[in-house]
Amino acid sequence: MIVKLIDFFRDRLKTVIRAGYCLLALLVVLDAFVDKHHAHTWIEHYPGFWAAFGFGACVVIILVSKWYGHVKWFGRFSIMTREDYYDR
Repeated sequence: MIVKLIDFFRDRLKTVIRAGYCLLALLVVLDAFVDKHHAHTWIEHYPGFWAAFGFGACVVIILVSKWYGHVKWFGRFSIMTREDYYDR
C-alpha cells in the first residue's frame, strides 16, 4: 500500500513539488489574517516571520551538523569516517 503511494507521488514529482510550494505560499498569506494582538515582540507582527525563522533555524542546524561531523577531535578522530572503514 505505501509502496504504491510512493510510486504514485514519484511519478508526479513536479506536481507534488508545485503543490508543496502553493501550500507554503497559502500558509504565509493566511498568516497575514491571523490576529497578532498578543504577539510578544515587534517582529512577530510581520506575516511569515515564523516561517522564515523556522527555515533559517533548519539551515543553521544543517550547517552546524555538517561542521560537527567533519571536525577532527584530538587531531585524528571524527564522527564521519571513510567508507571502507569496516572493510579493513
